[in-house]
Amino acid sequence: MFHKAHLFFAILYGGTTAAIMIIMSLSYLRISEKNLHNNQFASFENDVGTVVISLEQSTYISMQWLAGIESRNGYSIFVIDNGVPFLYNTLRNPVDSYSQMLLTESLDAYNIMFKTEKVETEGSSYSGVWHTEYEFISPTTGNSYFCALIDIERNTSLSQIIILHSLEDLRTSIRNQRILFLWMNLGTVTALFIFAYLFTGKLLKPLQENQERHMQFIAAASHELRTPLSVILASSECCRSADAAEQAGFFNTIRKEGRRMNNLIDEMLMLAHSGIKHFPIEKKSVELDTLCINTYEAFEPLCRQKGITLSLTLPDMPLIRCACDSDRIAQVLSVLLHNAVSYTPEGGCIELALAYHRERRSSFEITVTDTGVGISDDDKRHIFERFYRAEKSRSTKGHFGLGLSIAYEIVTAHHGKISVQDNPGGGSVFSVRLP
Repeated sequence: MFHKAHLFFAILYGGTTAAIMIIMSLSYLRISEKNLHNNQFASFENDVGTVVISLEQSTYISMQWLAGIESRNGYSIFVIDNGVPFLYNTLRNPVDSYSQMLLTESLDAYNIMFKTEKVETEGSSYSGVWHTEYEFISPTTGNSYFCALIDIERNTSLSQIIILHSLEDLRTSIRNQRILFLWMNLGTVTALFIFAYLFTGKLLKPLQENQERHMQFIAAASHELRTPLSVILASSECCRSADAAEQAGFFNTIRKEGRRMNNLIDEMLMLAHSGIKHFPIEKKSVELDTLCINTYEAFEPLCRQKGITLSLTLPDMPLIRCACDSDRIAQVLSVLLHNAVSYTPEGGCIELALAYHRERRSSFEITVTDTGVGISDDDKRHIFERFYRAEKSRSTKGHFGLGLSIAYEIVTAHHGKISVQDNPGGGSVFSVRLP
């Protein structure tokens, strides 16, 4: 399931980002090509304007001057005098079939796109220079050209200069730019999908780990529920054929296993409530020293039975009351002491201590110190997480690995902090800080 979700989100994230990037890239490429085309046409117009100014200031057309314009700018120039090709065409550009075709197509394009606005009057002696710049595509070759048609009218003589500039270099430049953008986009899209795959995998990893812990918890809880349920069913069957004395023992077993199941279900429901932000907390004014004494008295017989020394340390000065839920805090202390008793060997020591720190934002600190087996550094990072338990064999300890998760939720609901560190003499020190 997570593998499919990983691929889906990677494709969704990478595809969306790549689509936006490609659209922006194509838009920029379109604008760039348009600007490149416009700039080259503007440069062509400037060159034509320079030619027109020179023609207006001169009374004749120099073939050497026209040849210089052709060689410097890569233009093709045709000169027509009263409809007859000028001598320059024969000397510089022999009028072969291709040149004649190109000249004819440029004039045809001009006649299609523009209409002559000036009206010639018979016998008029008007002089002037007119020029028109346009772009056309050769119907024969498919190549594009910038073209300028310059009309030079002096008295009754009409000369025309046609300047052509092939856009093949511009087309090559645009094609190379498109290829460059294509490779850039391919590289960027590939990098985006790799990043999207790694990024979404990192995002989904905590969810996957949490799901795995859920599944492990469900499997473990099912095992824990099945065991007492099997004992209850077996005991109830045995009650049918047992005498009164034996039935009392079976009823006692059923009651014991039923309470065990009830405790597990309560712990599961408590975590479920905390998960939906409805953790039940009822704060009241509580004397924490009295709460610690009551907890100590409850666990002292159990510790004495197991050969463990349990001590209680309280401040000498009277303490102010703490605003907290006494039942929940007592539950936290029970969890910590129960774990300490479970993992402390015979002959060990457990200390329950209460302190009040005025310099630390007037906070209470309750510590449970044991001389047990201790907790590894890796387990310290996860020990308060839900469904996590360092000890895999639950049956040997008699609890389900949910206690510390519940303790964490209770302390967090009180805006406090719970932590664990190593005991310098061996074992662990659990600390609960309450405001």
